[in-house]
Amino acid sequence: MMDRRSFVKAMAGTSALAMNARAYAKILGANDRIRIGQLGCGARSHGHVHMVQLASARTQVETVAVCDLWSHARERRAEQVRNVFGGQPLTYKYSEEMLMRKDIDGVMIATGDFQHAKLCAEVVRAGKDCYVEKPFANTLEDAKEARAAVKASKQVVQMGTQHRSQPYQREVRDIIRSGRIGKVVKIAQEWNVNMQRWGKRPEVNELRQEDTDWQRWLLGKPYQPFDPRVYLEFRLYRKFSSGIFDQWMSHASDLVHLWTDETHPTSAASNGGIYVWNDGRENPDTCTVAFNYPQGFLHTFATTFGNSYRSFTRIQGTKGTIDNFGGEGASLFMVTREGGPHEPDPAGDVAQPRYTTPPGMGPASDGAEIVRVTGAPQADSIGPDDDDSYHVENWLQAMRSRGETNANVDHGFSHSVACMMASRSYWSGKRVYWDPQREEIVDEPV
Repeated sequence: MMDRRSFVKAMAGTSALAMNARAYAKILGANDRIRIGQLGCGARSHGHVHMVQLASARTQVETVAVCDLWSHARERRAEQVRNVFGGQPLTYKYSEEMLMRKDIDGVMIATGDFQHAKLCAEVVRAGKDCYVEKPFANTLEDAKEARAAVKASKQVVQMGTQHRSQPYQREVRDIIRSGRIGKVVKIAQEWNVNMQRWGKRPEVNELRQEDTDWQRWLLGKPYQPFDPRVYLEFRLYRKFSSGIFDQWMSHASDLVHLWTDETHPTSAASNGGIYVWNDGRENPDTCTVAFNYPQGFLHTFATTFGNSYRSFTRIQGTKGTIDNFGGEGASLFMVTREGGPHEPDPAGDVAQPRYTTPPGMGPASDGAEIVRVTGAPQADSIGPDDDDSYHVENWLQAMRSRGETNANVDHGFSHSVACMMASRSYWSGKRVYWDPQREEIVDEPV
């Protein structure tokens, strides 16, 4: 009898090719309903179903299948799909069973961080388009293998770094490209909360080993005894996630790459620790990373889970500055001449401006203005939530046109490299470097 691993390989090598041929005999037209399967039915998949629901107001699309190893998770997600779309979705325990369905056009992946790349490769090899959550990967082996699988396929793949599709972030990219603030010399991001984050999930008390497949969930990781907390709170544990780096800095690095058209840092140096939430976690609750980039600028990223004061992003150029008010995804940007060459030393007795109260927009002579985008929602310090539909609609449009997505597999590879460099530096206590020719993280400058 063929075991499950052999079955998957056989499917990838034979039936998937036939499925590809059938799939491309008929390109999705404007009036064809796109049928989506959800792979991974945890908390983030609730947002995926919601995004499909929002997109369905403008696009013929619906969720028709859900897949998760844990019976309770897939039952909950199936109930959500029934409530939203009115029909009974197909339910599956194993991904290869769902991927055999010829009438599923695309799959959205919301599983553990360490599973994303491997499952993305499985999806595209089965002839399905794919929306895969960030981080794309947290090992270089997985990142390279999945990137190769995507590029060898004809599938449309969207990384879950949704800010690439949001109007204010793209407007900032255009302002920088225009040269308005001169050469970028530093980008600083500090995104803070005052909360435990990723711990104390009540579902931990519900999960029993007999209701899932622990060995399959490990997906190639060395065996360890079943632990429901590791299963559901994987972001706290080094073997399965880098925590802050994978979860938040993936967005931060991706935005830096969007704004500057860079693809990788040249070096990374990290520091931090567990200073507040001594709850058994391994990954830090407070950290800072400093990256150098080939164009010649510094990117710093910092997070603490112990104080939520005024998160921000600041892009400093030789002719001016762009300030963002808020944390990850915030849309309130101000662009100003302040910090340019006409103010060489704000602490000096001849330089302006001189503040005696918090500066707000600064002096009128610096021409500060809030970034506006016609037709977009009003900018604020919170910005759109994770279920904002711009990004999934971009994927659905690309599925119809067979065109490029806003966050393609190369973008995913790039943010993953930054996350892996930050994590390796943190755990080694050393500065690390990227070798772009060998595509490896190394210990000496290239």
